[in-house]
Amino acid sequence: MAYRIAFFGSKPYDESTFNERNVEFGYELIYFKGHLNPNNVSLTKGVDAVCVFVNDTVDATVIRAMADNGVKLLTLRCAGFNNVDLDACATCGITVLRVPAYSPYAVAEYTVALMLSLNRKIPRAVWRTRDGNFSLHGLMGFDMYGKTVGIIGTGKIAKIAIHILRGFGMNILAYDLYPDYEFAKQYDVSYTTLDDLYGRSDIISLHCPLTADNKYMINSESIAKMKEGVMIINTGRGQLIHTTQLIEGLKSKKVGSAGLDVYEEEGAVFYEDQSDKIMTDDTLARLLSFNNVIVTSHQAYFTKEALDNIAATTLQNVKDFIEHKPLLNEVKK
Repeated sequence: MAYRIAFFGSKPYDESTFNERNVEFGYELIYFKGHLNPNNVSLTKGVDAVCVFVNDTVDATVIRAMADNGVKLLTLRCAGFNNVDLDACATCGITVLRVPAYSPYAVAEYTVALMLSLNRKIPRAVWRTRDGNFSLHGLMGFDMYGKTVGIIGTGKIAKIAIHILRGFGMNILAYDLYPDYEFAKQYDVSYTTLDDLYGRSDIISLHCPLTADNKYMINSESIAKMKEGVMIINTGRGQLIHTTQLIEGLKSKKVGSAGLDVYEEEGAVFYEDQSDKIMTDDTLARLLSFNNVIVTSHQAYFTKEALDNIAATTLQNVKDFIEHKPLLNEVKK
């Protein structure tokens, strides 16, 4: 009997990509459009593995139910795992695998696209010209050349972003718990403290994983240490930013602009068509009302190459697990 994998929160693009890749693996793939949660975890009965994405709920209740249903493997088709209770997985004997890198180029390039779009006010310019308004008033930006960008977290994505930004002639400050000084020397990057990075950066871009220690690291205190008119970019995790305090920074003009591909309460909104509904999230509605804020639906990773890499790595992870090979992409507490 073929190995059975249940996918939750699946979209048409997930299904087509995984089906195409699965030709070489021969698993039985079962797709569910709803996000995994305590109300539908019964759907995991009779499957060997469960595959989830960033907005699925994989708490202790769900994990215990999956274990009771005989699930031994939880595979994430993403890099982040902050939505998974790893302690519960260890207790219940469920192995957790992820896709640590699917296309760092995709996210890095999107990060720079957000910077350019905000700086040169491209969305506003497009809206105006479509309405027949060709005035330049209010559309002034600044030269990226010579400005300072602060990069928080210097993993694979951040390093590619730094490579691109150095091409603009920008000065690079960086903060990381585990600095890569060899890379820093090669690309003329200055590692520094968070406070110094906050105080000297014209643009701050977040590229760190979400942990208990850095949750809401961008808050009223950190914003107060930043330059007047700073641009903040987040293509990492939504809960790195305290959204209501960011809004206060935008209102006071301390924060000049913000580009957010993630949002702390995105689970109930992102990846779904909400256009025919009344928005009940007052905080998100407030964010969307600012003309110096861009919010997108966690799409920085979304390229053809990235989707193919996600499918290939996810299915290979499962194969390694089945064949008792070393699990290079295992996630442990």
